Amino acid sequence: MTEEKLLIKALEGKTTSKPPVWLMRQAGRYLPEYRATRAKAGDFLSLCYNSELAAKVSLQPIDRFNFDAAILFADILLIPQALGVQLKFVEGEGPRLSTINTQRELNNLRPVDEIDATLLPVYETVRILKSRLPNHVALIGFAGAPWTVATYMIAGKGTVDQSPAHNLLKHNNIVFEGLLEKITAATINYLLMQIKSGAEVIQIFDSWAGSLNRTDFEKYCIKPINTIISSLKKIYPRIPIIVFPRGAQQRYLGFAKKTGAQSVAVDQNISLEFMKMLQLETCVQGNLDPTLMVKGGNELIDATKRLRDEMAGGPHIFNLGHGITPDACPKHVELMLRVLRD
Repeated sequence: MTEEKLLIKALEGKTTSKPPVWLMRQAGRYLPEYRATRAKAGDFLSLCYNSELAAKVSLQPIDRFNFDAAILFADILLIPQALGVQLKFVEGEGPRLSTINTQRELNNLRPVDEIDATLLPVYETVRILKSRLPNHVALIGFAGAPWTVATYMIAGKGTVDQSPAHNLLKHNNIVFEGLLEKITAATINYLLMQIKSGAEVIQIFDSWAGSLNRTDFEKYCIKPINTIISSLKKIYPRIPIIVFPRGAQQRYLGFAKKTGAQSVAVDQNISLEFMKMLQLETCVQGNLDPTLMVKGGNELIDATKRLRDEMAGGPHIFNLGHGITPDACPKHVELMLRVLRD
């Protein structure tokens, strides 16, 4: 390592002189250069599987903003597709998948050891990024958590309350748990290959963790994530892992210890006082309100300063409380970075 990587230092539990910064969905539709590259690719999935173009869009926010980390451009639903689920993205509506709700449908999924045939372009994207990133920029690989991925596979799309997944959990638990085990095994394989290809940090997104009640949160959020992290650490003991159990509220406390993660990312609904409590346990990532990337102005300046200053006493990765939205303004990102790096 020829240059210190701020993100790695924070993930080691160290307090940094300035917080490392990157943004969830930093390669995306708010950037005109991304929109141009996506148009060239033809559609979203074609972009994900075109290693050169996926690397290009991963690098675009680094070239423009000099973030401290680049995140692999892919999607959490590539695993279901690699397992044999039909997947397409409908413009303005989001993903549409063939569903898994019965034992027969579950049995028809591909074996985990066959998924790499579909996912090889993703690993190649990681290798390209590793060779092209500046020395000070860390490379983040990622996957969706089993519960969140399962909600899409069961419903066939994103839903407001994840009720299809909750119904399967309750009324056909054998199929539900079998699906979760399958996703967990595939995710371990997928992330091991990302690390082997050059990923230096892993983030696990559990976007719908907040919809689980306390008992189910322990069984279907914490337990499978712990299984994934334990499996990764057996082979790559030094790989740092960030987990984002969005909407976990008070259950963010103790999450790092229960799962083995080195950092917990938090959403924008968590107070700074709570974040400082969590910081006593682990490196905290987040939680600037994504709407401020649309609004800009003094509200953005004040919130950035407040978050930076309040979290300066311990390990903190500056990020949003959720992904940057397509209507965000790149000039507002530049403003935030000027405040952070002043």
